[in-house]
Amino acid sequence: MADTASQPITGTVSGGLRTLLRLEGLALFAGMTLLYAVWGGYWWIYAVLFLAPDLSFLGYLAGPKAGAVVYNAAHSYMAPMALMTSGFALASPLTLSIAMIWLAHIGFDRALGYGLKYFAGFGFTHLGRIGKDAAKTGPSLRANGSAQSAAR
Repeated sequence: MADTASQPITGTVSGGLRTLLRLEGLALFAGMTLLYAVWGGYWWIYAVLFLAPDLSFLGYLAGPKAGAVVYNAAHSYMAPMALMTSGFALASPLTLSIAMIWLAHIGFDRALGYGLKYFAGFGFTHLGRIGKDAAKTGPSLRANGSAQSAAR
């Protein structure tokens, strides 16, 4: 059996699939923002809560692994979809509003190319490298999500 932890992988999507995932993010952002508008939500609440998931950046103060876990928890569809389902079940307008804003934020980030993070660091996402060094040839990822030098 091959040692997959030491084999380099790109860990990202590319080409048309990457474009499709970014367009899905744009559709989610537009759809949730439109739904919020039709819902009649207060725009000051939207403005205040829209960037709230980005407080998960603070997880990176504990290191790249903890940062990725906290960031991904705040930027995965699972929690806001569970919140939205609860909002419908409980007929709670505030809960539904928070879920719509949270999903809009995630869609906006995906449309901009900010994907879920790998343990290698903030700049390593499932949608490709981000940040000032994204265009440079940098470390690739191992199957376990850790960085390794591109020049071996």
